[in-house]
Amino acid sequence: MDLLALADFTLVARHGGFGRAARAANRPKATLSRRVSELEAALDLRLFERGARMLKLTEEGRALFERTGLLLMELEESAAAIASGGQAPKGRLRISAPLLFAQTAMGRLAADFALRHPAVRLEVTTEDRAVDMIEEGFDLVIRVNPEPDESLVGRIFLRDRLVVVASPTLARPEESERAPAVVRATGDRQPWQVRTAGGVTIIPVDPVLGLSSLIMVRDAVRAGVGAGRLPISLVSHDLANGNLVCWGDVDAPDITLWTLYPTRRLLSARVAAFLDHLKLAFPFGTPDELAAYVGG
Repeated sequence: MDLLALADFTLVARHGGFGRAARAANRPKATLSRRVSELEAALDLRLFERGARMLKLTEEGRALFERTGLLLMELEESAAAIASGGQAPKGRLRISAPLLFAQTAMGRLAADFALRHPAVRLEVTTEDRAVDMIEEGFDLVIRVNPEPDESLVGRIFLRDRLVVVASPTLARPEESERAPAVVRATGDRQPWQVRTAGGVTIIPVDPVLGLSSLIMVRDAVRAGVGAGRLPISLVSHDLANGNLVCWGDVDAPDITLWTLYPTRRLLSARVAAFLDHLKLAFPFGTPDELAAYVGG
């Protein structure tokens, strides 16, 4: 089998089209089309369904892509490591990060990393959804409380927890009274379970405002329109200076932030360097560290 043709097929499959693949690799579109056609002829298989405005993997094409994509990426990483002497990381590093972490910490993290590793071209995309690392070409993803995935490995690098906070001007409701609440979805009317020194209490809520961003929720809570459930790292400075008061910890498991990468893929120097960078920024992975980093 022609490995170069296989590599071109993988490139086209990864980018979802000949045009996008040609632009990404700075290769002629006609060359990629010819190489893929030659591979199809050699295998006696149709790998793509070609339409006037679309290109879709066939069942056989998807099976080939899933089996060979990781192997070819490993070969590329091995060649890159050998070419660089296995030392200084260089090349493109694509990372997907969740919205809140990206908004509060990723800008500073990325800038510090770029200064420390100028030969790496870091690209960060903000996504709350679980991206497909292989098909979308990411080297590393950061996810919040991810579902188990046998194709990925990684570790927790940060922990956080939810608290219920409010403006000091907003009186805590009496038992069974509804608290005005700022929520992520206007239809969320579930009562809040809150841990205090006296045990777990239930706070019925009246959602007065629904916002899609936790930063917007925090700002609205600061304004006194209602109470909110927010990560302690996002409000610790407001609690310390009296802008907000805490009604208690949310009775729920901790929030965990993970770094993940494919199990079968060689750990590149670039990914290893970024993991080390996170360890330097958050050596213990506590909410206080994240709050100090964001506040700094």
